[in-house]
Amino acid sequence: MRQAPYRWTKLGVVFDPTRSAVPGAKWIKEFAQAPSVILKDDVVRIYFSCRPAPDERGQYTSHCTFLDVNPDDVTEVIRVHHRPILPLGEPGTFDQFGTYPISVAAFEDRFRAYYAGWTRCESVPFNTAIGVAESNSDGEQFEKLGPGPVIPYTPDEPFVLSGPKIRRFEDRWFLYYIAGRKWIIDHGRPEPVYKIRVATSDDGLQWKKENRDLIPPRIEDDEAQASPDVIFSNGRYHMFFCYRRSRDYRGHAGGYRIGYASSHDALHWERDDTRAGIDVSETGWDSEMISYPHLADIDGTTYMFYLGNQVGKHGFGVARLEGEL
Repeated sequence: MRQAPYRWTKLGVVFDPTRSAVPGAKWIKEFAQAPSVILKDDVVRIYFSCRPAPDERGQYTSHCTFLDVNPDDVTEVIRVHHRPILPLGEPGTFDQFGTYPISVAAFEDRFRAYYAGWTRCESVPFNTAIGVAESNSDGEQFEKLGPGPVIPYTPDEPFVLSGPKIRRFEDRWFLYYIAGRKWIIDHGRPEPVYKIRVATSDDGLQWKKENRDLIPPRIEDDEAQASPDVIFSNGRYHMFFCYRRSRDYRGHAGGYRIGYASSHDALHWERDDTRAGIDVSETGWDSEMISYPHLADIDGTTYMFYLGNQVGKHGFGVARLEGEL
C-alpha cells in the first residue's frame, strides 16, 4: 500500500545575500548554498557556502561561513559571521578555488566539518574532492586536518566527489556523498552526472566506502543526484535528496527536485519520491527548482532547509514538517 506524502509548510527565505548586505564582506555577494545546522545553547547556527562577485573572466570562488537564527523563529537572522570559517587551499591543492558544500557535526568538545574542495580544470570546468577540518573555537573558525582530501578519488570514483552530509548513528560515522559517473556534453558545455554513495567510519577519518550507488535513477539513467541528508525517526532512516535531468536542467522543466528514500539500516534504501511532500512553488524564489535539502530537529519540530532557483543564488529557505517522519 502506497503511503501518504509528508506535509511541509514553507516558511520562506531565511537569507538572501543579494538583498542582505554584510558590511565589509566582499567575499559574500551571491549565493547562500548547502545549509547545515548545529544547535547551540540559545541560537540555531546554520553553516553555508557563498561567493564573491565573479572575476573578470566570469570565474567564481566559494567560501564557507555561518549565520545564527532564532530557534523560536528560524527565519529571523540574528547575525551573519564576519569572515569565512576556512581559508582556500594553497596553489595546486584540491580546494584552491572554493569550499562548497559543507556539513558540520558536533563531536566531543569540538566541531568537525566535511566540505567539498574545488579545483579548476582544462577539459572540464572543475573537479572536487572531500576535505575535513575541526574547530576548537566554538565552531567559529576551522582548521584543516591536512592539505589533501579525506575522501579521495579511486578507480571506481574517478572525479567529482562532493555533496558531503555527515551523520552519526549509534556512535558510528556515516558520510553520505556523491561521486561522478561521467561527463556529458550539453549544448557544447561539459555537464557532470553523479550518484549518491556512502562511507562509514569509527573515527570519522578512516573511511570504508560501500562502493555502490544507493539510489536508483527514476527520470533517466543519467539522472544526477545530490545532497543526500539522512535523519532517524520512528525506527526508520529517512533520506531527502535532490535530483535533476542531465541536460537542460537550469530551468523549470529539468531543474532540481527533492526526492525521498527510506531504510532500515542507513545503507540499503527504497526510493519513493511521492512521499517527499515538497515541490517547487507556483511563483517566487523557489518556482524553478528546489535542492540541497538539510533536515534538523529543533525543539521537537523537524525543519527542512533548502535552496531555490539557480541553486541558491538568492539564498536558502526553510519548510516545517507537519506531523512526524
